Amino acid sequence: VQLQASGGGLVQAGGYLRLSCAASGSIFSINAMGWYRQAPGKQRELVADITSGGSTKYADSVKGRFTIFRDNAKNTVYLQMNSLKPEDTGVYYCNAAVIPFRGSIREYSYWGQGTQVTVSS
Repeated sequence: VQLQASGGGLVQAGGYLRLSCAASGSIFSINAMGWYRQAPGKQRELVADITSGGSTKYADSVKGRFTIFRDNAKNTVYLQMNSLKPEDTGVYYCNAAVIPFRGSIREYSYWGQGTQVTVSS
């Protein structure tokens, strides 16, 4: 299974970006999908995640500004980031909890390669 993330870049404060992450490979279904970020010198933290049924969870720092959504038919998760702040700068990673085949009794966690988001003040 591979996760391909895209959509990062350089943007001014107050601007917006949309990240995408597409999963491919041996996939029967995907449970939770999420976005994490890692700022320089800091630990990786959860930004937002979404279940297969559409329930979402956000870090307090992004509530009201970021929206996570997914297209289950395309095995793709998105992160719409509005009103970006310099403190949103970091490498954003996507994650997926994959059920590889029907009847699998466990899920497997996969990570994308990371996409850089830089917000200038």
